[in-house]
Amino acid sequence: MPRLIPPLVSRHAGQRRIRIWSAVAALATALAMAGLASAPASAADVNNVKNPGFESGLSNWTCSASSGTTVSSPVHSGAAALKATPAGQDYAQCSQTVAVKANSTYTLSAWVQGSYTYLGVTGTGTTDVSTWTPNTTWTQLSTTFTTGASTTSVTVWTHGWYGQAAYYADDVSVYGPDGGGGSDPAPTVPATPTGLAVSGTTSSSASLSWSAVSGATGYNVYQNGTKVTAVTGASATVTGLAASTSYSFQVTATNSAGESAKSSAVTATTTASGGSGGGSLPKHAVTGYWQNFNNGATVQKISDVPSSYDIIAVAFADATSTPGAVSFTLDSSGLGGYTVDQFKADIKAKQAAGKKVIISIGGQNGTISVSDSASATNFANSVYSLMQTYGFDGVDIDLENGINATYMSQALRSLSSKAGSSLVITMAPQTIDMQSTSNAYFQTALNIKDILTVVNMQYYNSGSMLGCDGKVYSQGSVDFLTALACIQLQGGLSPSQVGLGLPASTSAAGSGYVSPTVVNNALDCLTKLTNCGSFKPSTAYPDLRGAMTWSTNWDAAAGNAWSSSVGAHVHALP
Repeated sequence: MPRLIPPLVSRHAGQRRIRIWSAVAALATALAMAGLASAPASAADVNNVKNPGFESGLSNWTCSASSGTTVSSPVHSGAAALKATPAGQDYAQCSQTVAVKANSTYTLSAWVQGSYTYLGVTGTGTTDVSTWTPNTTWTQLSTTFTTGASTTSVTVWTHGWYGQAAYYADDVSVYGPDGGGGSDPAPTVPATPTGLAVSGTTSSSASLSWSAVSGATGYNVYQNGTKVTAVTGASATVTGLAASTSYSFQVTATNSAGESAKSSAVTATTTASGGSGGGSLPKHAVTGYWQNFNNGATVQKISDVPSSYDIIAVAFADATSTPGAVSFTLDSSGLGGYTVDQFKADIKAKQAAGKKVIISIGGQNGTISVSDSASATNFANSVYSLMQTYGFDGVDIDLENGINATYMSQALRSLSSKAGSSLVITMAPQTIDMQSTSNAYFQTALNIKDILTVVNMQYYNSGSMLGCDGKVYSQGSVDFLTALACIQLQGGLSPSQVGLGLPASTSAAGSGYVSPTVVNNALDCLTKLTNCGSFKPSTAYPDLRGAMTWSTNWDAAAGNAWSSSVGAHVHALP
C-alpha cells in the first residue's frame, strides 16, 4: 500500500557500517582462532575475574563514559548482569584489570547478548585476542591467550559498537593459574535436574518446567531421546508438535565443564487441533499499523497507541541479503530517541492489556521474495527470531510486489509449527489481489485458512473494482466496501477472517478515504443487513472480524477520530 514513506536514510547509512564490520569481523575471527588449539583449563585452575557475574554491581569494573549499569533482567545466571549502552562516539567499553601468572595459558569467556558485542583482552605480553557476536540472544564467547614472561596482569574488556543498541554481559571468566586474586574454582559437571513436569499443552506445543540446578548455566531439552532445544532458565516450550499426540521429554543441565545425565522422563499429550489462529483475540477486532519512521504523521511509541486497537502491526520488517529472510531495526533517531528496551517493554504492556503486536512484512517499498523452499525456510526462521527477540505475537503479510502462494504458504506453516496455535497471521492485500480465488494472494489465504487470523484488504488506492454481484463499484462508498468484502466471504474465507482496511485520514492514502460513518455503515450492512447502500448481501455475517487502518500515527494526527468512532463500533458489533 502507498505508505507515503520518505527515503530511509538511516537504513542506507547502515550499509557503511556493515562494510566496516566485515573487516572487523575478519580480524576478530583471526585473533580468536589463534588460541583454539590450546589445552583446556585444568582442575586446579580458577576464575581470576572478580565480581564476574556483576552480583556486586559494577564493583571491580570500569565503564567508559558512564555507559554501564547492572540490571536484573535479562540475566544469564544469578540475579544481575551488565548492561552497557553505546552513545555518540563511545562504544561502551567495560573493563577490569585481572591478576595473572607469567608464561601461562588462560581461557577467556563471557555470556553476552546484543548486536555486535565484543570480548577481548589486552596487555598479555604476547598476542592480545578478541572475539565477537551479532547474536541478540545469550551467546557464550570464548577464546584463549598466553601471558608473556613478565606479565602479571591483563585488562579484560567487553564493548558494543557505535550507533548500536545496548548490549548485556554476564559470567565473565579468565580460567587458568591463580594470579593472586582468583577465588572461583573451575566448574564441575552439574547434577541431573529434578522436578521435571508438564506445565501446559496446546495442539502444537508443550510447556515444561523443572528445578534449577546449582552451577548450571543452561539446560538441554530432549524429545523422545533427541535434543530439540537449549535454554538458560528452568523452563521451556517445545513447539512444532502434532495435535492429539503423546511425547516423552527429558532435560539435562550444562555448564562449561559438560552435561549432566538425563532427568526422569515425563509424558505430554497435545490437545486436539484448533481452528483459525490468533489465540485470545476478541470476536471483533480493530487492527492498526504503527509506523517505525517519521513521514509527517504523529510520531508515536507503542504505548501511545489507543486501547481501541486490538492488533498493532509494526511497519515494517526489512529484506536482508539472505533470500526470504527479514530483519527489523527500530528507527530510534526518527522516533525521538525511542529505545529498543522501551519498545520491548511497551509491547509487553500491550500484551498484558490483552492486545497483540505483530511485525508487518512488506509495504509499498517491501522487496521480500519467498519463491522456493530455501527462502520459505529463511522467512520462517527470521520471523520467528524477531518474535523471540522483540516479543511479537505474529506476522502481517503486506507484500505488494507479488506473492508465491505455494512457498509463502509453506513459510507460514513452518512459522506456525515453531510458534504454536497462538500465532497471529494477518494479511493486507490490495483489492486487485482478492478479486478472484485464482489470484496468488487469495490462494495463500485459503491455503492457510486453518491458521489464518484475518485478511484486512486495502479498500483504497485502487479505483473501481468488481463486486461479488459482477457490478463495478467505485471506491469511497458503502457499496464498494460491502460488495468487495462479499467476494472473500463467498470465496471461502470465514467471516471471522475478513476485515475492512481503510485509511485513517485523507493524508494517509492517495485515494479511497471514507469517513468513519461510512466504515460503520458497511460493518452494519455486512453483520446485520442494515445501513446498506444499493448492494445488500444475501445473508448477514455477524462473525465478521472488524476493521483495519493505516495508520495509528495518521489517526493520531487527526485527533484519533477514526479509532474513536470505528473502534467503538467494532467492539459493539453482535
